[in-house]
Amino acid sequence: MTSSGDATEVTAAGIARLAGVGRAAVSNWRRRHGDFPKPVGGTETSPSFALAEVERWLRGQGKLVEVPLRERVWQQLAGHPAGPVTALLHAGCALLLIRDRPTDWLAVGVVSDERMAQLLPDALDEAVAMRFGVRRRRAVRVPEPAELLPSVPLLRGVAELSAELGARQTYEFLLGRHTDANPRQYTLTPAGPAELMARIAGSTAPARTVLDPACGTGALLRAVPPRPDQYLYGQDSSPELAALTALRLALHSDATVRTMAADTLRADAYDGRTADAVLCHPPFNDRNWGHDELAYDPRWEYGFPARGESELAWVQHALARLTDGGTAVLLMPPAVASRRSGRRIRADLLRRGALRAVVALPAGTAPPYNLPLHIWVLRRPDRAARPAPELLLVETAGVAAADGRDKQLWPAVQDAVLDAWQHVERHGTLDERPGLARSVPVLELLDDEVDLAPARHLPPPAEAAGGTGLRTVREGLGEALRRAADLAPPPDDLDPAPADAARPPLTTVGELARAGALTLHTGTGEGPGGAPVLTDHDVLTGGAPSGTAHEGTAQEGAEHEGAPDDAPVRTAPGDVVVPVFGGGAAARVIDEATAGAAVGRGLALLRPDPAALDPWFLAGFLRGTANHRQASSYASTSARLDVRRLQLPRLPLAGQQGYSARFRRLAEFEDAVRRAALLGDRLVRGMHDGLAEGTLPPGGA
Repeated sequence: MTSSGDATEVTAAGIARLAGVGRAAVSNWRRRHGDFPKPVGGTETSPSFALAEVERWLRGQGKLVEVPLRERVWQQLAGHPAGPVTALLHAGCALLLIRDRPTDWLAVGVVSDERMAQLLPDALDEAVAMRFGVRRRRAVRVPEPAELLPSVPLLRGVAELSAELGARQTYEFLLGRHTDANPRQYTLTPAGPAELMARIAGSTAPARTVLDPACGTGALLRAVPPRPDQYLYGQDSSPELAALTALRLALHSDATVRTMAADTLRADAYDGRTADAVLCHPPFNDRNWGHDELAYDPRWEYGFPARGESELAWVQHALARLTDGGTAVLLMPPAVASRRSGRRIRADLLRRGALRAVVALPAGTAPPYNLPLHIWVLRRPDRAARPAPELLLVETAGVAAADGRDKQLWPAVQDAVLDAWQHVERHGTLDERPGLARSVPVLELLDDEVDLAPARHLPPPAEAAGGTGLRTVREGLGEALRRAADLAPPPDDLDPAPADAARPPLTTVGELARAGALTLHTGTGEGPGGAPVLTDHDVLTGGAPSGTAHEGTAQEGAEHEGAPDDAPVRTAPGDVVVPVFGGGAAARVIDEATAGAAVGRGLALLRPDPAALDPWFLAGFLRGTANHRQASSYASTSARLDVRRLQLPRLPLAGQQGYSARFRRLAEFEDAVRRAALLGDRLVRGMHDGLAEGTLPPGGA
C-alpha cells in the first residue's frame, strides 16, 4: 500500500472479518502478542488500527493469505479519514468516470498517487457534468485535489473491483454494505415494497418523469422500470443523500437524473415542475415539518394539515407535483388512515377522487418493522374526469399467512395487490374478496371518523368462517401430533450412560479447520441480485431461505467447490450452518431443498470433508448448551459465539454413525413438533376469530 493508504483504519470487528474469526480471538491476539499493531485512533473501548499494519501482521502470523478484494475495498472505504460517506461520493464519481469515459480513467490511473489526485478533478468534472448538468444546479460536487489524495488507494481498488463486477454492481455493493453497517442512520425502503410501489405507479402507462421528494438513498427511483427519454428527479434534506442517490441512479440507468438538496416542504426545489408519477417514503411523525411557516401554502388544496399530521402534508405535496391524471404512491404509517386530526383532509381527498386505494402491508415489510405499513395510491383529479365513487381497500396480512420478514412470501403479496389494483383500473370496481380486498363506496366512508384502515371495512377471510378451512387445519394438526409422537425418543434412549463409560478425547472446530477436516466461512448475505439468502431467523425456525441478496454484490455463477476466496459461499447439501449471535444453541444441516442459497450475516457455514466428518454428527454436538456457553463471549446486551472454540469428540467416521442417526432422528422430531405448534396456533386463532365474529356457533352449555 502507498503512504496515503496507511491512513485507512479498521476496527476489531473489521479485523475479525478479515481473518474469519470472532472478535474474542482479536482481543486474545492483542493480549498474547506483543507485536500486534498498536491502536492509531478510535477510543479506549473501541480502538481502530492501521489497515496496512494489520494486514502485514496477519500475514506474518499465517492467519491471512490475502485480503479478498471486496473486503479490502470495503475496509478502505469504512476507514477513510474523511468518513465513509465522503469515500462513497468519491468512489461513485470515479465509477461514473470509469463507466462513461473509460479512456479518461486509464489516462489518470497510470500515474503516481499525487499526480492522479491533481488530474482527477478535471476528468471527474467532465463525467459528472455530462450526467448532471451545470455545476450550479447539480447535487454532486467534484472534490478538490487535496480532498482526493487520501482516496486514491480506494479509487484504485474500486476500479479493480469494477473490472470484476461492473461499475453499477460495485457501487451497489459498497452502498449496501454501508447502509447495512449503519442501520440507524438511514430509513430504507426494501426492494419488495419499492418495486410494488413503482409498478402501481406505472400500471396505467409507463411514467416518463418520476419524482421522489424524500429520496433518501434512491431505492424508489431505482425501482422504476427504465424507458427511453426518462427523467428521474429526487430531493432530500441531506446533501450527502441527494448526491449518493444521483450517483446511484446515474450508474443504474441512462435516464436523465437530477437531485436537489433542500427541505422539501419548506424549500421545494421543483416548485413549478410536474411529474407523471411521484413515489415517496416520507419521514413519519415529524412535528417539525413547517406547520408554523407554511399555513398559507398553495399546496394545501385539501386542507391545512395539523402539526401532528406531517404525512398528510407530504400527500398534498405529492399531489401538487403531479400532472393532471398522474399517480402518486406513498408509504405511510397506519395511524394516518384513522387519526381524528386528519379526518377532514381524508374526507376531502375522497370527495374529490384524489385518494384511490389504501393497501395494508404485512408487519415487517419496511421500517419501522413492528407496524403493518400502508401504501396510499393517489391520482391528481383531471378537470374533465368525474370523482371515483369507490375506494379500493386491500389487506395483505392474510395472504399466504404473510409475514413481511419472510421474503419468500412477498411475491404472493405483490401479485395480490397488483391484481386487485389493475382490476379496479380496468373496470372501476372490484367484487368483494373476503379478507383481502373490497371496493368501498366513498359515501360509506364519509362518517364522523373517515377511518380508512382496510381491516375495518373488509369481511373476515373464509377460513375464519369455520367449515372445511378449520377442519383441514385440525386434520393437519392431528397428523402432525401423531408424527411427533411416533418420532419422540423412546424411553430407553433417555436412560443415562454408565458412570464409568469411556469418553473420547475432544477437539475443536478450529483444530479441525487447520487439519483440513472442514472449511469455515463467514456469512455476508451477498449473492447475485435477487438470490435467496439463508438468514439466522431461518436457521432458528427451520424455515426456507427468506432473505434476498443485494444485486451485483457477488460474482455470477460462483461454484460451491473451488470458488475463489473472495466469492461469497453458497450452501451445498451436507453443510452445517450456525448462528453466531443471540446466545441460543442452534445448528442446521443443509439439505437439497435449502442448497444454493447465499449465507446471511450472523451465520457461520462449516463444510465438512465427507471422508472425515459426518454433518449430522458435527451439527448435533455443535448444538450442545454447555458447548455454546464455553464458546460464547458476552457484551452487556448481546452474545457472540466463537465457532472455532466449539468442541466435539475426536472419533473416526465409523464411530460417528451412531451419534449421526440419533441426531438426525431428533431433527425430524423437532420439525414435527414445530409444525404441530404452527398448526395448533392457527387453529386456536381461527376458533377465537370465528367465535368472536359470530361465524362459529357457541355450542351447547
